Amino acid sequence: MTTPAEPERSNAAAEAAAGQGVVSRRAVLGATFGGVGAAGIAGLLAAKAWPDTRTVPVSSTNGGTHGTATGGSAGSGDAVEIDFSAAPADDWEARDPRLAPATAETVRSIPIAAVELPGEVAPGAQQQFWSFDGVVPGPVYRGRVGDQFNFVLTNEGSLEHSIDFHASKVAWNDEMRSIAPGESLDYQFEAKHSGIFMYHCGTNPVLHHIGAGMYGAVVIDPPDLAPVDHEFIFVQSEFYLGAADAPGDLAKMQQEAWDAVVFNGYVNQYLHRPIRVEPGERVRAWVLDVGPSENCSFHIVGTIFDTAYKEGAYRLRPDDSRGGCQALDLQPAQGGFVEFTLDEAGFYPIVTHKFANPGKGALGLFQAGDAELAAGASH
Repeated sequence: MTTPAEPERSNAAAEAAAGQGVVSRRAVLGATFGGVGAAGIAGLLAAKAWPDTRTVPVSSTNGGTHGTATGGSAGSGDAVEIDFSAAPADDWEARDPRLAPATAETVRSIPIAAVELPGEVAPGAQQQFWSFDGVVPGPVYRGRVGDQFNFVLTNEGSLEHSIDFHASKVAWNDEMRSIAPGESLDYQFEAKHSGIFMYHCGTNPVLHHIGAGMYGAVVIDPPDLAPVDHEFIFVQSEFYLGAADAPGDLAKMQQEAWDAVVFNGYVNQYLHRPIRVEPGERVRAWVLDVGPSENCSFHIVGTIFDTAYKEGAYRLRPDDSRGGCQALDLQPAQGGFVEFTLDEAGFYPIVTHKFANPGKGALGLFQAGDAELAAGASH
């Protein structure tokens, strides 16, 4: 039986080191990506020596008060607000963005649980999550065309929940039905098509369950997937904050009034903990936009994608034409991957090129090599 792989943990913290060159770079980033601000960048980029970001999700503890699935946001107290200039504690761990290769099994039996629990979306900002296996996004599952997936969903929450795998071809009224607290459901399917697929809770109102954190990714490898040095995954989603003891605000979701747009469930987490690779290494970045409502234009500043795969088909592959792709455009519930190299040592921002959103949390960094932020550096 296979279960979601637990990546190794690292508690390494960045070494504090300030300098005029660092301040210059922070100010430029703050002005370029708007909304974070130079002061916020100063806090986020206070280190020259970044830790290896092979880390895992921030753990949350079960408990707390849960809202209802039929209103705005139940709960008491003022709405939570995000301070986009705040930095996490030195021992804070980012969600591990590495994507492990598919294991050798062709039949995959996997337990998965619907769990309601409090969690952090940004430094000092908490909300109640409705989740799969207690993490937001839920675990990533990977396989190949022809593999059999046998999931057993158990509802460990206080509300009805369900699950809908977009990678499956099954009847909506059977495997995708809602189950009461304490019940379990068998959800079995054969992976018949390749791509990166969303899964999510489909219980009414679906918007609320997705917006409160019940989503994740299934990767089904194309048969001709080329070898690369690194594979990462980025799941873009939105947060709609209500009271700290309540799930996301349904009224905000209905108005598409998100408070943050993030990669892998946390505001600016790869700005706090850049992703380390080496110059010239070949990188594949899988990207899934789970929404529930906002689109994505995935872009990495300072490189060009020579391979682009979207919704089950290659849009670009290396050939004599030397074509290049600058952004992977995705609507909610669409996904794909891009491949690239970072040719020089240095820092490369990860953004959605819908530029209202990097300043709302969709901003990170790749670090290529032992780069430092030199005096006078500019974008």
